[in-house]
Amino acid sequence: MKKFWTFITLLLILQQVKALPSYLHTKTNKADSGIIKKDTSLVPLVTIVSGFQDGLSKRRLDSIRKEIPLDYNEYVQSYIDIYTHRKDEMAKVIGLSKYYFPIYEKAFHDAGIPEEIKYLSIIESSLDPYAVSHSGATGPWQFMFATAKLYGLNMDNYIDERRDPIQASYAAAAYIKDAYQDFGDWLVAIASYNCGKGNITRAIQLAGASDFWSIRPYLPLETRNYVPAYIAMAYVMNYYHKHDIVPRACEVSLHTDTVMVNKFVSLAGISSALKIDMAQLTILNPQYKKRIINGTVASPKRLVIPQIGKQDFAVLYDVLNNGAISPNQLEPVMASSNEPSSFKKVSHTDESPSTHKVKKGETLASIADKYGVEVQDLKVWNRLKKLKVATGQELRLTEPAQTEHYASAKAKPAEKSYITYKVRSGDTLSQIAEKFDGVTVEKIKSLNGTKVTHLQPGMTLKINRG
Repeated sequence: MKKFWTFITLLLILQQVKALPSYLHTKTNKADSGIIKKDTSLVPLVTIVSGFQDGLSKRRLDSIRKEIPLDYNEYVQSYIDIYTHRKDEMAKVIGLSKYYFPIYEKAFHDAGIPEEIKYLSIIESSLDPYAVSHSGATGPWQFMFATAKLYGLNMDNYIDERRDPIQASYAAAAYIKDAYQDFGDWLVAIASYNCGKGNITRAIQLAGASDFWSIRPYLPLETRNYVPAYIAMAYVMNYYHKHDIVPRACEVSLHTDTVMVNKFVSLAGISSALKIDMAQLTILNPQYKKRIINGTVASPKRLVIPQIGKQDFAVLYDVLNNGAISPNQLEPVMASSNEPSSFKKVSHTDESPSTHKVKKGETLASIADKYGVEVQDLKVWNRLKKLKVATGQELRLTEPAQTEHYASAKAKPAEKSYITYKVRSGDTLSQIAEKFDGVTVEKIKSLNGTKVTHLQPGMTLKINRG
């Protein structure tokens, strides 16, 4: 009878694992009170069998531990089981890691944080620079717009540095380093990357402790599983060969050259001149939304190409200098949100619509994709506080002209450039900054005077409008 119930228990576990959707496509839309708001794809929910322990997995985790604790328990084992059953998906990720991990390791080394945090990007995006979550988090490190701006990433009509593995890795390293300095625990810093510092601070207050496993019951559901999933991924990336997982060949060129470009140049022109596959150019340069490098003398941009011979540099030099295009002659050709756009030349008589009436079923994101603009720009141009739009609502698709700004300013009293916030018990400047898009601790200090370091409940702070 005992053997029978053991068999039934194992069968139920296997059924739960098989019923889980593929982690490369599953997105859980969650509300996030922290500054990093995203849907994480590799954290499916699991049912834990109490008391289950695997001594071999624990010993293996202990043997690869460096600076970050790789604690072992039934939660970690559950994710080890899931990931080692996903052999095809893991084989692809392991292949891609040959290109992306050296980039991450350099960024983390420069920032002075443990290189093993690189496994977190697999949990976030499966190493896909074009990954976009339901909530708009973008790139291999899944940054939201406001957080990306806060950590120095640039997004405009031509570029989205959240997709750039190099720039985004430095931004992710800066965030995690900040979180570690705030909380003093690497697993807690990792959890913060998922749910934000505000949720972590509240969990610490409720738990009366500051280590991850103590505060875990007080964290959002996804974050409770996020850290065990990270530890399990560290295990799989080191012991995949013990589970009959055979890595695929890397789909990205491993040997590359980097050139700084100070003109507007199309990737198509470079592809044609150097006879380089366009797909390789776009995956090496995923940040260029229109497949145009928007370099200037004041702000040159990086071009990464598969390694070329010395004889080809003359050809590259020619196309970068003589193949430059005028940004005024370009108009985006609409593409799906997870692929870079191409471009076409248009006459100056062509006019794009300046407004759009929202149709049933449309979202702000789908409208932004349709017209090749940023969701954040649509919010600013239309003074929207939320992402929701109503059927029949008319949206502006371009930035208001200066004359409109001037007329509007004359028509009504000038609006204050700030709002006020009353400090609550337990608030810190960092927590308050997280509550508002685009606000930083330094901005709060600048607006309220540099002496605002010790907060008192009931005091009022000025906060810059977003």
